[in-house]
Amino acid sequence: MSAAEVSMAEVSTAGAVTAGATTAGAPSRPVPGWAWRFFWSEVRLIAGRRRNQAGLAVLAAVPVVVAFAVKASAPKPGRGPDFLSSITSNGLFVALTALTAEIAMFLPLAVAMLCGDAIAGEANQGTLRYLLTVPVTRTRLLFVKYASLVFGAFWGVTLVAVTGVLVGAALFGVGPLTTLSGSQLEFVPALGRLGLVVLYLTACLASLAAVGLFVSTLTEQPMAATITVMIVVILSWVLDGVPQVAWPHPWLIVHEWMSFGDLLRDPVSLDGAGRGLWVALGYAVVFLAAAWARLSGKDITS
Repeated sequence: MSAAEVSMAEVSTAGAVTAGATTAGAPSRPVPGWAWRFFWSEVRLIAGRRRNQAGLAVLAAVPVVVAFAVKASAPKPGRGPDFLSSITSNGLFVALTALTAEIAMFLPLAVAMLCGDAIAGEANQGTLRYLLTVPVTRTRLLFVKYASLVFGAFWGVTLVAVTGVLVGAALFGVGPLTTLSGSQLEFVPALGRLGLVVLYLTACLASLAAVGLFVSTLTEQPMAATITVMIVVILSWVLDGVPQVAWPHPWLIVHEWMSFGDLLRDPVSLDGAGRGLWVALGYAVVFLAAAWARLSGKDITS
């Protein structure tokens, strides 16, 4: 049995309980915990796909490559660039460096792949119409799918950060973290700042997941949805790097993604990161509404 069929079977079991209420003469309504079971069935579906497992391996490999590359080419103390000196003096910087490298392309690609499978993949395999007969309303389906995408984004970002911390600690050790303001944070507070960075980047990717979910409702080809989302990301980065067209920069989905550096100041600054959260919220609301409108009128019977 395929992973999609397993997921459908799990949701069908939950739906059967709901349907039982209808046959008994009571109105159909979901049993307590139904949405939670549906959500975890989606998470298991995401985790069970081999290409997603391969993608997680690639995400985890980047901080390992960064750490060993820096270790192999590390200059003598006081003779290298400040950035390399920061990495070699504190392993936490491996996680931050890996997140900086991956937020531009690898992490968005991972989210785009999940978005392609969310609706378009189900429609392509013919399982979408069965999910809506268990019974699952289209609104519940949409928001459970979105919640699983956000969880997938959090999973990917956390994996990169944790791998970076572990490899960095093993190769370079840990100690006080020098903030962008010049002060130092002890290891535990520094881990807390890294946790804030993880949450911020997850919020940024959650906005991309909303865009991807909308795109996924427009097609039945998961690869087409994935490519479209990546085109949006690439064009946003290109436009963000062209000063001659500065007027749309504050509204580009990627514009404040690198502002997680504000969370590494002492005290924490929310100038760029705060704007980034508002922009992410705006994208999420607009594109989730668009996805709901599209899915509500989508013919899924054929």
